[in-house]
Amino acid sequence: MADGPGPTAHLTPPSLEGDPNEDTEWNDILRDFGILPPKEKLKDETEEMVLHLQKESEVKAYGRMNLEELEEAEDDSDEADRKAIEMYRQQRLQERKCLQRRQKYGELTEICGEQYVKEVTNAPKDVWVIIHLYRSSIPLCLLVNDHLSLLARKFPEVKFLRAIVNSCIQNYQDRYLPTILVYKTGEIKGRFIGAAECGGIYLKVEELEWKLAEVGAVETDLEENPPKDTVNMTTLSAWSISAHEDTDTKSSDVMKPRIT
Repeated sequence: MADGPGPTAHLTPPSLEGDPNEDTEWNDILRDFGILPPKEKLKDETEEMVLHLQKESEVKAYGRMNLEELEEAEDDSDEADRKAIEMYRQQRLQERKCLQRRQKYGELTEICGEQYVKEVTNAPKDVWVIIHLYRSSIPLCLLVNDHLSLLARKFPEVKFLRAIVNSCIQNYQDRYLPTILVYKTGEIKGRFIGAAECGGIYLKVEELEWKLAEVGAVETDLEENPPKDTVNMTTLSAWSISAHEDTDTKSSDVMKPRIT
């Protein structure tokens, strides 16, 4: 008798590839040995996995949508999707509020003495307020206004203001100008009075930014205080001492706005 195939030869798979749900003798044998799950069970699990992946993909898509797109998607969604959409919608609303808050200011705004309490003293407690008291006849005041305008755009979360000094304080001497006051929670956190403290006639915008960062009003990306150009430091020091002698004796007048 000729040698024939062994009794288990037919178990050798014709191929390791193929559809496990396909009706073949080989798949039936694998199911009998428990290598493949029952056909219907496998089909159900596959469909469940596909649905899960689809749902996961949809949720990820919601995460990439903006507020308007989420609102449009909500109209065509089922109950499960609405929960995911609502979650992302609340997240987008919070992001928008934060952005609007950070961009609330962004410019140097002119006020007068009548607005001082409202705009400065009663400003939101979590907002830094920087106000420049000036006269337009003083060149350094104009330079400070230019620099503050640039900084207001760089730090839109900070409230930058300016006011002609006579509208806030009567009989304020030119030697004290420019005067920059820094407020937080209605209290003065820093002050720069006179040319020397404000930086002098060669003041750079980076120097002013550094000064404001030192009192905590802005979060600067500067690594150090920029070097100052050559100036007559002796004269600036004399101005500074003179200004402090007078403002220390009349500090309440310097800080108190005239409310009419």
